[in-house]
Amino acid sequence: MNDASASGGLSKTRIEALTDGIFAIALTLMVFDIKLAAPTQTTPLSLHYELIRLWPRFLAYVISFIVLGVYWVHHNQYHYIRRTDRGFLWINVFFLMGVSLLPFSTGLLGQYPAVRTALVVYGLNLIMVGGFLYAHWSYATHSHRLVESHIHPEVVRLAKYRIAMGPAVSTLAICVPLVGKRLSLAIFALIPLLYLIPGRIDYHWLGPRGRRSKKDLSNSDSSPPSLKGNVGVHVK
Repeated sequence: MNDASASGGLSKTRIEALTDGIFAIALTLMVFDIKLAAPTQTTPLSLHYELIRLWPRFLAYVISFIVLGVYWVHHNQYHYIRRTDRGFLWINVFFLMGVSLLPFSTGLLGQYPAVRTALVVYGLNLIMVGGFLYAHWSYATHSHRLVESHIHPEVVRLAKYRIAMGPAVSTLAICVPLVGKRLSLAIFALIPLLYLIPGRIDYHWLGPRGRRSKKDLSNSDSSPPSLKGNVGVHVK
């Protein structure tokens, strides 16, 4: 089956290939910002000091790397998406724009962790990426525009909730610098933890295709609560 639509959509394979390439480049570029200053004389004590001085860069790198890793898993949405159209493609383009900008905002936060402007730029970047990922899934599933009709509404709802956590926490982190900048950094650091803790949508993941029919879902209603609706999009 050709998953390119008659309305101008590209095949899912081309979209996934472009996305994989941009994610790979963005994930690699972020580590280049962690550099030791060139000292005139290196001693064990001075090296120890320099490494400690780099902690904001390491923190920003770890947060961004894990967050990008989580958003890369958005590929699992394509187990449900059967076709594409122009609107879907442009949402994906803006999503990838936010991903490619993250090495810059990560470096900015690592260099100026106590400056509110750097915190705001970084937070807005995370909101942009998470927001377009949310729009990506919402657009595809609205009225079964790009997905099969038997996708369960609970799957759509849980995936939206899981995606929205990142932008919501980032918004809070942007507002917190008015009170304390270190608290804002701590909130940013919570974002990877929120996604690493398995949610209901993760327990619903079933098989490489991650799909079941409505009949299967209705049959699972008699199962224990932990097994009900055992289907999902592995969007963290």
